[in-house]
Amino acid sequence: MKKYSIEVTEILRRIMEVEASDADDAIAKVRQMYRNCDIVLDASDYERTEISVKSEKAGRNVRNVEIIQ
Repeated sequence: MKKYSIEVTEILRRIMEVEASDADDAIAKVRQMYRNCDIVLDASDYERTEISVKSEKAGRNVRNVEIIQ
């Protein structure tokens, strides 16, 4: 039997609303909140799971299977 490298990626997502002078400032504020653990994503932020078969030679994806749960 052959061996396969399989990558499992879970995507978590949350939309944040912040007051800021512009979009760059808003991103900086949310980035700082995230780094300070003021924003902690959990199971309620789950969006999807991706499962990819990796190429044996180049380590690149050869086939993606997306599972939405």
